[in-house]
Amino acid sequence: MEHYNMNLNLKVWRQKNSNTKGSFKMYRVENISSEMSFLEMFDVLNEQLIEVGEDPIAFDHDCREGICGACSMYIDGKPHGPWHGNTTCQLHMRAFKDGDTIVVEPWRASAFPVIKDLVVDRTAFDRIIQAGGYISVNTGNAVDGNALPINKDKADASFDAAMCIGCGACVAACKNSSAMLFLSAKVSHLALLPQGEPERKSRVLDMVAQMDKEGFGSCTNTGACEATCPKEISISYIAQLNSEYLLAGLTKE
Repeated sequence: MEHYNMNLNLKVWRQKNSNTKGSFKMYRVENISSEMSFLEMFDVLNEQLIEVGEDPIAFDHDCREGICGACSMYIDGKPHGPWHGNTTCQLHMRAFKDGDTIVVEPWRASAFPVIKDLVVDRTAFDRIIQAGGYISVNTGNAVDGNALPINKDKADASFDAAMCIGCGACVAACKNSSAMLFLSAKVSHLALLPQGEPERKSRVLDMVAQMDKEGFGSCTNTGACEATCPKEISISYIAQLNSEYLLAGLTKE
C-alpha cells in the first residue's frame, strides 16, 4: 500500500469540564503519515499544542489495540470514524485525504457527561454491570473446563455477545441514546451459559432497572447501534434481552 503524507484541518470539541460550555476549535496538522493511527495523529497535535504552551486535547486511550474500548471519539458524524467494525485506535489516516477537514466530538448522551474535551464519564456502564453482570461460583480448586457440557450454538452465541468492549458507540449512535445493545450483550453472554443460571432472573431485572435509572433512552430498533458497533454485535441480542426480561417478570417469586 502506497505511503503518503497529508495536511489536515481538525475541528475539535474543547470543553474545560462538565460545568462549562464547550465549543469547536480549529487546528492544523501537517506532514501526517497515511500509516499513522488516528490517535497517533492526535499525539502529534498535542505535542504541537504543548510546545506553544496550550492545553493539550484530553482524550481517552489505553490498549490502542481495539480491545479496551476507551478510545471514544465521534469522527465526522460517526462513532469511531468512517471505517466499519473498528475502534478509533484502529482507524488509520489513509481513511482521509490531503486537505480534509475532520470534525471530532465526544460521545453525546446525557448519561455520558463530558469530563473534559473528548473524555466522557462512562461509569454508568460500570454501575449497570455491578447491578447484575456477574455469576455465582464456588471458590477453591478450578473446575475442569469440560465439566459442564454446553451446546456449541449457545457457546458461540455467548462468545459473540461477550465481544462487547463497553465503548459506548451504540449509545452515541442511537438517536435516543439507548444502551440496549450494550445491556443485551452483557445479559445474553451470561444467560446463554449454565454458569449464569443462578442469577438469570434477578440479573436482567436489576440491570434493566439500573439502565433506566442512569437515564439512557429507549430502543426504537433503528439499527444504528449494530451498524456502528466496532465488534459488530447483532441487535438480535436485544430480542434475547426482551425475552429474558419478560420471562423473569412473569416468573418472579
